[in-house]
Amino acid sequence: MQKEQNMGRFCDLGIEEKFLDILTKRGFEIPTPIQQRVIPAALNGKDIVGIAQTGTGKTLAFGVPMIQHLLNKQEQGLILVPTRELAVQVEEAIRQVGSPLGLKTAVVIGGAASFPQVRALKNNPDIVIATPGRLDDLMKQGAYKLNKVSIVALDEADRMLDVGFLPQIRKILASAPKERQTMLFSATMPSSIASLSSEFMNMPLRVEVAQQGTSAENIEQELFMVSQNDKTRLLDAILEEYKNDTVLIFSRTKHGAKRIAAEIRGMGHTSTEIHSNRSQAQRKSALEGFTNKRFRVMVATDIAARGIDVKHISLVINFDLPDCSEDYVHRIGRTGRAGRSGKAISFVSHSQKSDIRKIERLIRKPLKVSPLPNLPVARPKLAYEPEFSGSGRSSYARKGGRGGSSYSAGSRNRGRSASYGSNPYARTDSGFNSSSNSNFRSKIGSTSTSRYSRVGSSYASTAKSSPSASYNFGSKAGSDSRPKSGSGYGSISRSKSSSGGYSRRSANQGQSQGKTSSGNYRRRERASR
Repeated sequence: MQKEQNMGRFCDLGIEEKFLDILTKRGFEIPTPIQQRVIPAALNGKDIVGIAQTGTGKTLAFGVPMIQHLLNKQEQGLILVPTRELAVQVEEAIRQVGSPLGLKTAVVIGGAASFPQVRALKNNPDIVIATPGRLDDLMKQGAYKLNKVSIVALDEADRMLDVGFLPQIRKILASAPKERQTMLFSATMPSSIASLSSEFMNMPLRVEVAQQGTSAENIEQELFMVSQNDKTRLLDAILEEYKNDTVLIFSRTKHGAKRIAAEIRGMGHTSTEIHSNRSQAQRKSALEGFTNKRFRVMVATDIAARGIDVKHISLVINFDLPDCSEDYVHRIGRTGRAGRSGKAISFVSHSQKSDIRKIERLIRKPLKVSPLPNLPVARPKLAYEPEFSGSGRSSYARKGGRGGSSYSAGSRNRGRSASYGSNPYARTDSGFNSSSNSNFRSKIGSTSTSRYSRVGSSYASTAKSSPSASYNFGSKAGSDSRPKSGSGYGSISRSKSSSGGYSRRSANQGQSQGKTSSGNYRRRERASR
């Protein structure tokens, strides 16, 4: 690869006058180092491999040459990114400087309806910003062809390969015209990226603003050695210390992100979360709320956070260390953006010392180990109900509805209780939850009236127990009554036989059978009849 040369201000980079005026009006006067080195070479048609951290101005580094290349041409540009959030961020940045010149953009991403995206592609946009998975799907359907593409940019290429997009990227690049310009940007340069560039790029110019894997100098980094059980208490102390700052917290799993966000709200802070279990609308709303400072704290997973480009993030907390060292660089790059200073704090257990050594080798500097502050008293664990998506009705949606049911749930989850009560993850084989086994069984002789409904169906029955009533649960006889759990009773059906006996079954069983006095079994009729 060739060596790059250094340049000066935007007006010295070879940008057309009318385009330069738009950049100036938008406040872009002094280019960042990556922009200084990439834009002149890219304007001359060179293929580019750029090594730079997040927040260094990569979007304009490839966006400015692409926009100028497409002016007054019947050609198309393509930008590939790893996540839908990043696609939206890039589209906004490109549209900001490209739309005054008459250029149209289109976003093609997964997790959203494909029909509006197909319609946008039919309007012949000048620049398409896409995630590889959805773009590949539309190519298979014949909804998009790359025959007009003359310039391609791959942003955060290492992340796209990490999440398994290599086959789609190879297919897309192979389908594009060979006579094209290609720009690839990455924070690291693994062998897979080098192989991709040698196969699909033409003598690329390598522009390395900082050595691959190094972290920004304006980010202060430290770590705390802490046990898993004390992480939440340490987080409580840190959020109180930095109570005026905007904080981004990383969790290794989506379930952990949800739990941490709930605990932070219990500490009295405004927080939201972004992970793969949230819909595109929820993720967009969370990101907008975090950007507009409606939420002070955001909890995210690595993949979901790829589109977070919020300049006012003061502190990044690694509640869990990432699985690979390169992700550490991407994470802390969310702070200290656009020349600002930032801070990154990591929670590390003693068993993770080897992981820290790998990170230190990658970033080429030791990490400061700080003593634990005085930890606050552990707060009581808060119960929270998981969010449900879809059209399921709440546990009170049909109060007094069909079959005399006073509690009904529209959830389609079979074998689960309609309401989770105090323990959102409690579950039994019979399809309902109970706070404890001691409450689960009670003595014969209770006189209570209970109504049960089958989850998502019209089955319901009403029964009143008596002192002489005997119960069958499955095939085992025993005394049984089931108390409320939270706001609902779970997916239980019961029928009374002529002998006064009851049989119970869970909603996910095929038939409900009650034993008659003659010893035969009969099918239980629907309560709605």
